[in-house]
Amino acid sequence: MEENVEKKPSLKDVIRSQAREDERPNSATQSLKNILAGDFFTTESVRRQLWLILLIVFFVIVYVAMRYNVQQDLIKIDNLKKELVDAKYRALAAQSQLTEKCRESNVLRLIKEGPDSAVHVANQPPFLIEIPEGE
Repeated sequence: MEENVEKKPSLKDVIRSQAREDERPNSATQSLKNILAGDFFTTESVRRQLWLILLIVFFVIVYVAMRYNVQQDLIKIDNLKKELVDAKYRALAAQSQLTEKCRESNVLRLIKEGPDSAVHVANQPPFLIEIPEGE
C-alpha cells in the first residue's frame, strides 16, 4: 500500500519553486531600462524589503492623518479668532454706550425729564455743617 502513495511536495517547496520560476538573477548594476521595465521589483527583492515597505506605508498613513488633524485645528483656531474679534468689538460698543449714559449731562437730563422722579437737582452748592464736639 505504501508503494502506491506518491510523495507530495510540501507547501514550502511548492512556494519556493513558484516564486523562483520567472525571476532573473539580480545584476550587479541596475540600469534605467531595468528599473523602468520593472525588473527592479523582483519577488526576491520585494520580499527582502517587505518590512521596510510596510513601515513606509505606515508612516505615510500617519503623516496624512496628522496633517488632516492639523488642518482641522487651524480651521478651528481661525474661527475662534474671528469670534474673539467680534466679542472685543461688542464689548467696546457696550463700554461706549455705558460711558455715554453715565455722563453727568445725560444723568441730569434724565433727572429733569423724568416725570415721576422725586429727585431733583440742587440749586445751591453743598455746604458743611460743623458740630462742636465738646458741647
